[in-house]
Amino acid sequence: MIVLGLSSGTSVDAIDAAAADFHLGPDGVLRMRPLGHTEYEWPAALRERILKALPPAAVDMGEVTQLDTLIGQEFGRAGRQAIDDVAGGDVDLVASHGQTLYHWVVGARAHGSLQLGNAAWIAERTKRPVISDFRVADIAAGGQGAPLVSVLDALWLGRDPQSPDGAPAGLSAALNIGGIANVTLVGEVEAPVTGWDTGPGNCLIDLTARRLTGEPFDRDGALGAAGTVDQAALRALLDDPYFAAKAPKSTGRELFDATYVPRKLASVRPDLTGPDLVATLTELTAVTIAEGLLTVAQSIPADRRSASDAAEPQREVRRVVVSGGGAHNPTLLARLRAYLPRDCELLTADQLGMPIDAKEAYLFALLGFLSAHGVAGTAKGVQRRRSTGARRAAVLGSLTPPTPLVWPAFTGPIRRLVLANTPFGLAPMPKGTHR
Repeated sequence: MIVLGLSSGTSVDAIDAAAADFHLGPDGVLRMRPLGHTEYEWPAALRERILKALPPAAVDMGEVTQLDTLIGQEFGRAGRQAIDDVAGGDVDLVASHGQTLYHWVVGARAHGSLQLGNAAWIAERTKRPVISDFRVADIAAGGQGAPLVSVLDALWLGRDPQSPDGAPAGLSAALNIGGIANVTLVGEVEAPVTGWDTGPGNCLIDLTARRLTGEPFDRDGALGAAGTVDQAALRALLDDPYFAAKAPKSTGRELFDATYVPRKLASVRPDLTGPDLVATLTELTAVTIAEGLLTVAQSIPADRRSASDAAEPQREVRRVVVSGGGAHNPTLLARLRAYLPRDCELLTADQLGMPIDAKEAYLFALLGFLSAHGVAGTAKGVQRRRSTGARRAAVLGSLTPPTPLVWPAFTGPIRRLVLANTPFGLAPMPKGTHR
């Protein structure tokens, strides 16, 4: 089954598209063959309207309605083009995340999440069924609705003691540094995982770089490398209840908006600017990621560990696998490296076969595949919850048009995800494979 995933992140950089061919064998191994990925720039005027509508802006319903239509039409154009560009015209299903406008969190609980880009426009343009609106079902089940990538991370990076796939003992941390950074801590295959948003990824850096240079981001981390971290400012920025809150948790531009840095620094460093400010914000991202993942790793309950791991340092993070735009920032990666244990490997997702700029789009292709077959789109978490904190597993998304799907529901478990472009994914498809 070939699924096209479409996504646009909180940075509103572009519409990302990725197509993958999925085969599930009777052994519970899901093989994903990436067919290709690309991105399509937003029309400048529409991108500006989206950015102006993000928090803390107050937007009337007329603008929301227009954006829902215009974003849906643009996703439809991108989807139609991507079917030819990356899938050779052969796609069975489109999975669209849309564009997040608002993620509603109060305290430790998520109450809703709004992604614009009406799926009817995408279905009309692509002439394919579309699954969209992936987050709300998890929120209705008591979850955060984010980060949803934990299901991909758990299936992809889970260590199988019976398979010499090179995964180290202990924990792997799948880190995606987009506008907001998120982490999934993964141990053995089918073991519970923990996923959460660590806080700002690129969003505060991007806002500052844009104001200082007109560039949409700190290209090659040059500004951050040229500056010096202001320790007083860093302490003020770290003094936020979100960083101390327990995982699973989620956040967005609703908290880390354009007013966040001026508000936090007003009483300590109101005049901090230039490369020193970018260096400080880069340090903030690195510190909150590293401290967050190491703290959560140490809090893993004993019942999460299997008997085979009893003698292993199962609570130690042994590798961090980075994806997203932040993976292109060498200054940020160097500062993150400085906060990680010496025996913890830091590598990028493409070193394991997953393109760093397309992981989110491939995620939604995977979620579309799972939903089309009636499979829950969240990973098993601790304390009988899902990785998002939900009380139960939920099949994610809504189908447009609402017609019966031709693909059968899966009844057995999916144990692992193997990328077919890696040495361990090149085995022949087992007999009885679903397509």
